[in-house]
Amino acid sequence: MTETPPEPPIAGSEVEVLRGFLDFYRVVLRRKTDGLDAAALDHPLPPSTMTLGGMLKHLAFVEQHWIGYMAAGHDQVEPWASAPWADDEDWDWHSAADDDPDAVRVLHARTVERCDALLDDLVTGPEGLDRLVARTGGHGGRVSLRWVLVHLVEEYARHAGHADLLREAVDGVTGD
Repeated sequence: MTETPPEPPIAGSEVEVLRGFLDFYRVVLRRKTDGLDAAALDHPLPPSTMTLGGMLKHLAFVEQHWIGYMAAGHDQVEPWASAPWADDEDWDWHSAADDDPDAVRVLHARTVERCDALLDDLVTGPEGLDRLVARTGGHGGRVSLRWVLVHLVEEYARHAGHADLLREAVDGVTGD
């Protein structure tokens, strides 16, 4: 585990603090998957079927969905656009077992890079974090960018705890 998670700012704008925590948890997740081969990334901790590889792919989907699709209003991109969601609503989690570990890492890294660039544009307008996302969600309303960032921090933080347990079960590595 070589990459050190960046400390979120202890004083800064709301955008800086939220993005700081998001960046922190992104690095924690990458560290939890560093150096693992396909078998280790696909190792569950029963009774759960959750895996580190599935988590990495799932969080790439979550970022793309909330920032690229919902907030920016872009069409869904591959591999999500053609994923068989009707056959498996957890396809992002399950399909990672068939993916090359480096491909899953690249998918997550490129998604983060793309979503960061979109966020840079989205939060710079006069509405800032009060800006409503482009698409209406399943709840019938449009959430704010603030809600999206808080949701992403929550999603990563929750899964970081799962990743701690999964990584320790794989090879005993703890930390973060």
